[in-house]
Amino acid sequence: SGRGLAQGRDRSCHGAGARAASAPAQQRATSCCWAIGRRRRRKEPMADLSHAMAQQASLGEAFSTTLSMIVVSELGDKTFFIAALLAMRHGRRAVFLGSAGALVLMTALSVAMGVALPALLPKEYTHWAAVALFVYFGGKLLLEAISMFRSGEGTGPSNELEEVEQSLKDAGSPKAGGKDLTSLQAVAMQALTLTFVAEWGDRSQISTIALAAAKNPWGVMLGGALGHCCCTSLAVLGGKYLATSISERVVVGVGGVLFLIFAVHGAWSGAE
Repeated sequence: SGRGLAQGRDRSCHGAGARAASAPAQQRATSCCWAIGRRRRRKEPMADLSHAMAQQASLGEAFSTTLSMIVVSELGDKTFFIAALLAMRHGRRAVFLGSAGALVLMTALSVAMGVALPALLPKEYTHWAAVALFVYFGGKLLLEAISMFRSGEGTGPSNELEEVEQSLKDAGSPKAGGKDLTSLQAVAMQALTLTFVAEWGDRSQISTIALAAAKNPWGVMLGGALGHCCCTSLAVLGGKYLATSISERVVVGVGGVLFLIFAVHGAWSGAE
């Protein structure tokens, strides 16, 4: 029995020694797991921050691109002349509300069309389609500007000013029930209708659709709405004087260069 007790003490001592030897290894394993988890927790906020910064940069890029495109495209455009000439005949506030409202509504519709395109086509296809569209518009506008400079034409406003003047003469004052209306609602509705019809299918609308399909749609919406409001404000405040002071060939040339810059940037950055 004394020998059995001695053997039991030996086995218990051996087990305790094994457990004591394995304790540092377990501690090291626990420390390693804790360090890995800590590094992962550190990486997650950094990844979220990088993602947020990328989204913010994409929003800002879409906003600035759309804003500059709209300003260059709409200065001296038919919708610009409509707002300028209507403001000479009616209240500026009513004309601004109607014209700007129509353009913001058109921007929203264009952005919605652009957002729907990636659902039908891969993102890469819509991106390169937008690049090709910018190349086409840029090249076309530059060729028109060069032709105007060579022939000495385009020093004043485009022929669209005369077309808008004639269409407004034919339309006359807003009427309801055979009586002229000068209220804010009637004038705003006339400005909205004329501007919406003139903008449909315009170069700026097609470009807005392409930008919304290739870039951040919220940035495109904000930039387009602000650009249209700025151009409409200039038209309403400046009136016909500002409209007749715009050089068509300068506006066309600047627009062509800007569209080509958009195309180069899109080709360089590639699809997002």
